[in-house]
Amino acid sequence: MKKTLLAISVVLLAAGCAQNPPPPTVSPVAAMQPANVPAWQQGRPQDLATSTLAPHAGRLTAVPAGEIPVNQLKVPPGFKVELWASGMPGVRAMARTDSGRIYAGTRGIGRVYEITDSGGQRTSRVLVDKLTQPAVAYHNGALYVAAIDKVLRYDGIDRNPAAQPVDLTAKFNLPPEQHHNWKYIRFGPDGKLYMPFGAPCNICIPGEPYAQIRRYDADGSNMQVIARGVRNTQGFDWHPVTRELWFSDHGRDWMGDNAPEDELNRMTRVGQNFGFPYCHANGIPDRDIRRERACDGVTLPVATMGPHAAAMGVHFYTGTMFPAEYRNTLLVARKGSWNRTQKFGYDVVAVRTDANGANARITPFLTGFLDASKDTFWGRPVYMLQMPDGSLLVSDEQMGAIYRISYGM
Repeated sequence: MKKTLLAISVVLLAAGCAQNPPPPTVSPVAAMQPANVPAWQQGRPQDLATSTLAPHAGRLTAVPAGEIPVNQLKVPPGFKVELWASGMPGVRAMARTDSGRIYAGTRGIGRVYEITDSGGQRTSRVLVDKLTQPAVAYHNGALYVAAIDKVLRYDGIDRNPAAQPVDLTAKFNLPPEQHHNWKYIRFGPDGKLYMPFGAPCNICIPGEPYAQIRRYDADGSNMQVIARGVRNTQGFDWHPVTRELWFSDHGRDWMGDNAPEDELNRMTRVGQNFGFPYCHANGIPDRDIRRERACDGVTLPVATMGPHAAAMGVHFYTGTMFPAEYRNTLLVARKGSWNRTQKFGYDVVAVRTDANGANARITPFLTGFLDASKDTFWGRPVYMLQMPDGSLLVSDEQMGAIYRISYGM
């Protein structure tokens, strides 16, 4: 009887340990910074306290078209790249209305632009200003504008550019932190609005409202957290055949020049965990927030996108203008590194995989923004928008410009 009770006790103890793993070990480096210290310095180790690495300043004034060196851009044989629109400081993610107007958000400058194509010439105006890092999406005749602390809906704006917004902010229950909480929004094949809530830090235990992707009904109701452990996604798209969500995610800073890499992730079911803050890239445990079996239960990426590459917009190409091998190919814009002594990224790459998402192959698509020999850059590609004719628009946040890529024309 005593042996039986002892055996039961051992089993129960083991079960309790399995259900209650020891708490993570958090390094002092992972402590939150005082308010007077820039947020990007959080997580920087003491041996890098004098590092000169810092985020690159964006250009917040219009750049004349003649000063944008489009001739330096390179695309594969048969493709052509040209300047399509300029004069929109900080332009980022774009959405197109039924009539062809394009709306685009920004980050640092807080604007939403309206871009009109008058046939060979593009003009722009500021639709709304003084928002906190807004993004845009167009759905069922309405333009949605989501900032960190506000969600607006412009009904019928395609017919009435003077439409006044409906404020939906209260419906969305937005958490307040700004760091990595800037927005990219899209409506999915299910008609729901998808929105990321990034980690409020470089590396920390983020708390429930953060490091996740949510989806809502169009009016802000029925919120559902669909993915966790997502540090900072700035772009997602749905596979044209499987309808699975694919998204980029930025790796943490201050763990060295070459690690951890940014991620390209594929969500095959609701509720998956993608690792932050314990597990990065292809299974690299974090050095400052450590727990046993850090990568257990984590969905690893389809591909890693390079160290500190700032992988942004992702787009599955579905048009017929480009050669057949580009059909359903994923294009990824890499804005480019700052937390690295040798710059990396500043391009758009093509990612091809097997039907099951394995064996990813990454090849250049749009290059020329970075001069590796001088370690300098002039532009930073961020997002893509496919046009009805199959051409592709690419926004450049640094130049405040949009380029058009076509084939065989």
